[in-house]
Amino acid sequence: MPKGNPKPQTVANAKYQAKIGMVAKTYKLKQELVDDFKTVCDKAGESQSSVLSRLMREYIESKEEDE
Repeated sequence: MPKGNPKPQTVANAKYQAKIGMVAKTYKLKQELVDDFKTVCDKAGESQSSVLSRLMREYIESKEEDE
């Protein structure tokens, strides 16, 4: 849960995200790569998180097929 004295919506968001298993991850990537990725996602009308999730799932499935 959020620290300090969070607003009710912040508490509700944190509770919901914990319930559905959302986690925040931090990666260090080249600025040019992330800028290009954001631009392409915006042009395609897709969120960056949905594209990353799809790419991760495809990668996982391709490696499971290799086993």
